Amino acid sequence: MADHPPSPGPQRSSLRHEDSKDKRSFLQKLAEFIHPGPDSKDELIGALADAEDNDIINAESRVMLEGVIRIADMSAGDVMVAAPRMDVLDIHAPYDELLHLVIDTAHSRFPVYEGERENIIGILLAKDLLKLQRSPALNIRALLRPAVFVPENKGLNDLLREFRGNRNHLAIVIDEFGRVAGLITIEDVLEEIVGEIEDEFDVAEDNGEIFALADGTWRVSGDTPLERFNEAFGQHLSVNDFDTLGGLVAHTLGHVPKRGEVYDLDGLQLVVLHAKGGAVRWFKAMPAAERD
Repeated sequence: MADHPPSPGPQRSSLRHEDSKDKRSFLQKLAEFIHPGPDSKDELIGALADAEDNDIINAESRVMLEGVIRIADMSAGDVMVAAPRMDVLDIHAPYDELLHLVIDTAHSRFPVYEGERENIIGILLAKDLLKLQRSPALNIRALLRPAVFVPENKGLNDLLREFRGNRNHLAIVIDEFGRVAGLITIEDVLEEIVGEIEDEFDVAEDNGEIFALADGTWRVSGDTPLERFNEAFGQHLSVNDFDTLGGLVAHTLGHVPKRGEVYDLDGLQLVVLHAKGGAVRWFKAMPAAERD
């Protein structure tokens, strides 16, 4: 009876297994040996800059990719809106007061507290206030969504994954003692990747900083250099300590002004139109006598 040759099955399987580990060609391996990949995030970011210089990617792509790399080392505490700057609603406030705050701040979601500001009992969607207007007897508690709480050291990568996985696009950030440290939204996280997300008040930088309006007033960017503001309006604001109009106003008032707050100058008044991210974005400037 003839001897059968040993089965080549296991050997072929082993070879296929080895091939599956690394399918790079010899030239690819040689190229990587001569030009090894980056060993750190800084080197990777440098490689992205080189790719832009060589027209492999454009500037917008480079900025976005750098943002993706950088948020890996960032936490909720790095990006959050600090507790003193949070716009929150009192569960016991009258409807008109709630509506006024919602309109003034223009947020879509609000933490709601009872008693102390740190006692967050839920999240109210601005659109749900319409239900109260149509049915005044409706209990506002029935409209609240559950509040999501995350620690300050929560990684932005993990937080973004959770935001994408549920419909809670706002989270309350707590510190190591369990106290409210601030809040963070999905927009805050995305802006770390793609840059600032523009809204209806944002304009391109090269469009200018001071706009004359049809009613004889002006819209003035909070980033307007003080020298330019002085020249345009005949003011004499000191340029030694502050570079921008928004920085000077915030320092003088002792806080970041909210929409509707007024700052008086010599014969001129500034009304805050929009504040975001801890800074005033736009003022409305008018002669003092003409303000409503």
